[in-house]
Amino acid sequence: MAPEVLKRSYGPEVDVWSAGVILYILLCGVPPFWAETDEGIAQAIMKSVVDFNREPWPKVSQTAKDLVKRMLDPNPQARLSAQQVLEHPWLQNASSAPNIPLGEAVRSRLKQFLVMNKFKKKALRIVAEQLPSEEINGIKQVFHMMDKDKNGTLTLEELQEGFHEIGQPVLEPDVRMLLEAADIDGNGTLDCDEFLTVSLHLKKVSSEQHLPKAFDYFDKDGSGYIEIDELREALGESHLDPDDEVIREIISDVDKDKDGKISYQEFEAMMKSGTDWRNASRQYSRAFYNTLSRKLLKEASSSPNKWSMRVDKAIDE
Repeated sequence: MAPEVLKRSYGPEVDVWSAGVILYILLCGVPPFWAETDEGIAQAIMKSVVDFNREPWPKVSQTAKDLVKRMLDPNPQARLSAQQVLEHPWLQNASSAPNIPLGEAVRSRLKQFLVMNKFKKKALRIVAEQLPSEEINGIKQVFHMMDKDKNGTLTLEELQEGFHEIGQPVLEPDVRMLLEAADIDGNGTLDCDEFLTVSLHLKKVSSEQHLPKAFDYFDKDGSGYIEIDELREALGESHLDPDDEVIREIISDVDKDKDGKISYQEFEAMMKSGTDWRNASRQYSRAFYNTLSRKLLKEASSSPNKWSMRVDKAIDE
């Protein structure tokens, strides 16, 4: 998400930014802008500070870093165009570039990112299993209504048509994104459990009254903490089969007090953090303009002439 998306005024330059974010992830294994909350992610995007110091960036060529940096220019007018990206030396000279393996660091981080998603999705599914039938029957009815061929799964086309039928038309890219996010087993369709899980996530049903049951599922020994062995056992059910290093990195990301295990409070914070960028956009826009308004009013009362100059500068910014 480019900075100008948060400002609610943008053009095709945002696609180059998005491609730059993807390129950054492919080269180092982690997103360039990240935080635990939607508002934190929005602020990181607005600051647009790109880290080229972490591993494996020191091993990456200067031309590759130059391309990423210019694709992630926060000024859309200065950002490379799609044609300029294709003409960049790093892409033009791909065949002659040295083949420097970026090693396990990138693979481990990508794997961690995937497994982290599995961790949260698994927890959401556990939450869904704890809900009383009256809370989930309506969602199941919607699923069966959308499942036109009655084979127990929803395809992209069935999802899109189903949203139209219930009076909630959704654009195909958004339906595709929903499908990819909810497709836990990766078979390209949604079964009823997957549809239920993502529906509950969208409806934000994962409230405090349900999260303890999900936490207890991972906390096998009832110690009040999710430890390395317990997380490995729970995630080992997936095809990713995470190794100890990946598990330790997940623990480290969620473990805010750095005691080597995940408390209920830390688990709850992870589950409540999200990527609802539309909400983040609204929150950031309000915070940005409220702060700006307060500054302008304060200066207006203390120095009218200075205030006039500040208004001109603020409009430019």
